[in-house]
Amino acid sequence: MEFFRIKKDIPFMRHALVFNVISALTFVAAVFFLIHKGLHLSVEFTGGTVMELKYQQPAKLEQIRHSLEKIGYEQPEVTSFGTAHDVMLRLPVIKSVTSKDASLLVFNTLCAAEQGATKQIDTVSAKGEHVVKSACTDAAGVETVALQKVEFVGPQVGDELAQNGLNALVMVIIGVMIYLAVRFEWKFAVAAIVANLHDVVIILGFFAFFQWEFSLTVLAAVLAVLGYSVNESVVIFDRIRENFRKQRKASVHEVIDNAITSTISRTIITHGCTQMMVLSMLFLGGPTLHYFAIALTIGICFGIYSSVFVAAAVAMWLGVKREDLIKPIKEKDETDGAVV
Repeated sequence: MEFFRIKKDIPFMRHALVFNVISALTFVAAVFFLIHKGLHLSVEFTGGTVMELKYQQPAKLEQIRHSLEKIGYEQPEVTSFGTAHDVMLRLPVIKSVTSKDASLLVFNTLCAAEQGATKQIDTVSAKGEHVVKSACTDAAGVETVALQKVEFVGPQVGDELAQNGLNALVMVIIGVMIYLAVRFEWKFAVAAIVANLHDVVIILGFFAFFQWEFSLTVLAAVLAVLGYSVNESVVIFDRIRENFRKQRKASVHEVIDNAITSTISRTIITHGCTQMMVLSMLFLGGPTLHYFAIALTIGICFGIYSSVFVAAAVAMWLGVKREDLIKPIKEKDETDGAVV
């Protein structure tokens, strides 16, 4: 399916050096911000308190966030889940407050914001266990806020999650290299990995520069971008291999330019549709999906760029040629093996 067809090939490889210099400068800037500022890691990585609350009325997230900021939480993560009455809080560690007292301080603050008073209620769980939970009641005795669950994520758990995330990233990179080396040729595998690392580091650079919160959902977006970028590179590499078969007299530059030009329509359709879905998550998904959608948006934009100007150019500079992808056809002996 094509929206349009470009009759004349666009000389992408003629300007490959300029664009790769820009990519290198962007990459260096991203690395600088990662080292200088670092990532603003979420509670899952740094440790902190996770609380689940249930409101009698639909929860006012901005009011909750503002109340938490008053007691010292600079960037509290307040999200709704399940229904508008259920709220999840992810709160970083505050040096002046112990982990044991943090949940009590937060619950008392939110209860006061609802003009209520806290008290302990004896209940029986679904398993028949005796449970004492904190509740907030108004002057009439009606429960306005209930504390459903409290968890403390220790630094050790955060370090383990960070290590697991790094392991997942390394395994994806190794898997992609093996796949491309088997399907195409090692030069394409190296080119694709260079382009993918370019995308990942730039995404991390954006998060370091703006100090956006880096959570497990953002890590999932980074891993998704890796696969998404590889898909675009594979499409271009496959067209390059096809052109090597068809265009026997064309140079490597001409083959690559034709491969990229002929896939532009497909690129616009695929990435345009994907970006529409991502933008819907960005504007309508709420705080929970906000940074996830931002990471995907950056990854999609730079994924297109790197597949065209980084991956294809690196493969060209590594010396990819027709013989790397197509085995030469041996001419048949005219004597058919007969000895005279």
